[in-house]
Amino acid sequence: MVEIISKRDGPRREDVQVKRLIEQNRSTIVRLADQISGGSYSSSRKPRQKPKAEGLIIHGGGGSPVAAEADPSIRVSINGRVISVDRNTGRQLHHIGDIRNRGGEQVFVLASKQNGFFSPVDETVAQALADLDGCRLTATYTEEQLAADIGVKLGIA
Repeated sequence: MVEIISKRDGPRREDVQVKRLIEQNRSTIVRLADQISGGSYSSSRKPRQKPKAEGLIIHGGGGSPVAAEADPSIRVSINGRVISVDRNTGRQLHHIGDIRNRGGEQVFVLASKQNGFFSPVDETVAQALADLDGCRLTATYTEEQLAADIGVKLGIA
């Protein structure tokens, strides 16, 4: 035997009966809740007055410190991201590209639309670093040398 259950419009008959039962016994339910909670149930249901400010409001908290001029440097992170970092704060300024494994070789991939990056570098940066896109890292040409070459091409010493 197969029962076909289809959704009807409106609430189910059982739900209507339970809601009616709860509404008919609301005062008893509230009285029991107050008795169990020591009266905190009803007091939590009452609307509360919002605090009002009186007089002058003086905010003495300090804002963010004034940012000094950024001192950029190029760094290769542990996970292979080539980034521009502020030496003063250690924060990332720009994502320049990635070092990826292609065919068993470590290759620098410039962050450009052609390479499938969602947030590509500016056109001026892309033109300056175009000849480094796809360069291989070897035992003689390391990540540090790549970072130094990128810094020279971008004018970051």
